[in-house]
Amino acid sequence: MNSSFSIFEVLMLLCFACSWPLSIYKSLKTKFVLGKSPAFMMVIVVGYIFGIIHKTVHHPNIVTYLWGFNMLLVSFDLALYFYYAPKNRREISR
Repeated sequence: MNSSFSIFEVLMLLCFACSWPLSIYKSLKTKFVLGKSPAFMMVIVVGYIFGIIHKTVHHPNIVTYLWGFNMLLVSFDLALYFYYAPKNRREISR
């Protein structure tokens, strides 16, 4: 693995890694997710997949794990959406 990396890439990924847990926390606390966009989250996950592929093929280094960590956070938030959305729709239709 190449040990050189961009501090700006690390800072960007750390900023994202700080924001997704807030979204996850809100979903877990309120158990209401209908204001979220699953399509947006899916596009973000696909973007992270492409970022991981790029890092693996062209610039493999420790930062690749930050890409993967962020992808897991968004995937977890997306899973919460699909778990809570049907319950939210049932509650609203009552």
